[in-house]
Amino acid sequence: MRETLDYCADLPVERCEAGDLLFVEGRRSGQLVILRDGILEVLRGDTPISRIDEPGAILGEMSVLLDVPHTATVRAASPVAVHVAADPAGFLRDNPIVALFLARGLAQRLNAATTYLVDIKRQYGDQDDHLSMVSEVLDVLIHQDDKFDFSLGSDRVPDPPM
Repeated sequence: MRETLDYCADLPVERCEAGDLLFVEGRRSGQLVILRDGILEVLRGDTPISRIDEPGAILGEMSVLLDVPHTATVRAASPVAVHVAADPAGFLRDNPIVALFLARGLAQRLNAATTYLVDIKRQYGDQDDHLSMVSEVLDVLIHQDDKFDFSLGSDRVPDPPM
């Protein structure tokens, strides 16, 4: 991902202190950020999802590409510097190699999620509880069937409203 930084030289740099919020789940920023240095924490509700410290990592892409509010909160876990693309569509259009890096990253995440769901299906697919739904989830992910209204969360612990 470090190669992404080669294409960000013309983008402004913002510096944030530990604890600063870059994106807030459920809100729109209209921005794409590329990590220059530091550590970012990604949270869904109050649940930490990941820590990102790889220079060139792109954040905010789901909101931009799907034209939806941010699906997670991104917080600085240390002092950070990020490049900010205020016109993300224009930036990606002008830098197709960055769009390719972004597509690869999304494909890696989808592959990891699908692999995990297949493992759950192998272990629990024959049960009569909620884990038996894994086949339906996999089908939706693979075929992107728009007839399903698919949202994350559970009846026990629903995601915060967006």
